[in-house]
Amino acid sequence: MLHYDEEKLKNSFEANCGRLYQQCKVSVMDTIADPDISFDDQGICNYYYEYQQKAAEGIILGDAGKVKLEEMVKQIKAASKGQQYDCILGLSGGADSTYMACLAKELGLNPLLVHFDYGWNLETAVQNIERTVKVLGFDLYTYVMDWAEFKDLLRAYVKASVLDLDVPADHLIFAALAKVATKHRIKSILKGYNIATEAILPRTWNYNRKFDLINLKNIHQQFGEHSIKSIPKLGYWQRKYYDRFVQLRDYSPLNYIEYNKKEVKKLLSDKLGWIDYGGKHCENIFTRFYQGYILPRKYGIDKRKAHLSTLIFSGQMTKEEAMEEMSNPPYDLAVMKNDYEYVAKKLGFSIEEFDQLLAQPNRDHQEFGNEQKLEQLIERIILPFRTIRKILR
Repeated sequence: MLHYDEEKLKNSFEANCGRLYQQCKVSVMDTIADPDISFDDQGICNYYYEYQQKAAEGIILGDAGKVKLEEMVKQIKAASKGQQYDCILGLSGGADSTYMACLAKELGLNPLLVHFDYGWNLETAVQNIERTVKVLGFDLYTYVMDWAEFKDLLRAYVKASVLDLDVPADHLIFAALAKVATKHRIKSILKGYNIATEAILPRTWNYNRKFDLINLKNIHQQFGEHSIKSIPKLGYWQRKYYDRFVQLRDYSPLNYIEYNKKEVKKLLSDKLGWIDYGGKHCENIFTRFYQGYILPRKYGIDKRKAHLSTLIFSGQMTKEEAMEEMSNPPYDLAVMKNDYEYVAKKLGFSIEEFDQLLAQPNRDHQEFGNEQKLEQLIERIILPFRTIRKILR
């Protein structure tokens, strides 16, 4: 198994980059988390100011927030007139999506809750979903991914040794969500994204073209073994179809309320009997293992630094509390060891083979191509027609 040591990373950073280690005066973001991080003369990092800008532009509270929510509800209901469901909501069993379902109930909306089963759910997540559906009285649609195809795709990503092993799940989940929405003639998607707890994430920590179908197919073509024809896809043409013809629209109402993670978890526990997993996205075994083991040890990325720093910036945590949490492993080491063996076995790797794959040199997603040339070509073709349309108007 790979090893991870924060002190060794600090020393390695200083030796390789010729730059002294530095941590933000306000948060736990540092030069290990992001070598491109910058600091002002007070030692405050750029992420603090980026958060302030995002919050100023995107978080709307008080009476103005109520107005935004009312406008959102009107738009959603107008788009769903005559349909069974007002909107669609992906429900993972985590705090954000579960609270989003509670808020939808308060707002008088009737969403279709959609859960994506792709083989990695914790039993606790299933229980949380069942409790949510029972208490709120919403309909639940469970989209079961073809495990053989998804397994082959995820194996290909592990073999490719690329950074973002969440791409297969993220791509397929949002593609399936759009597919289910279209099937039920739903025009609106409620998302649990919120600036107060999720605003900060260095771009180098994931692949920022998660819906790039060419990149995904090329990785699978080189390292996969079986067909993935039946899995849902969200490439350039699919995105255009859902945007222009289906006219799906996203809404993030958590940015219009006071969203405090600790208070939300208590409310969910009291109201629904919801059980906390102990970490962000830990309701999923693979994501828990990927973020808590693979990223820190293979890439030197500990996502807790960004998550906790965002909570500091939004006033939900002190730096001292964040530092104390960072002094602990990402999650229980005994559970981590079991996850290592479980993930390897479920993906069809021996422990020795899994060790070797995780120890491979890292590769950039861009090595496998992307849709940028296609997008640029289409834009060049469309541009003259847009110009003519503007002139006529």
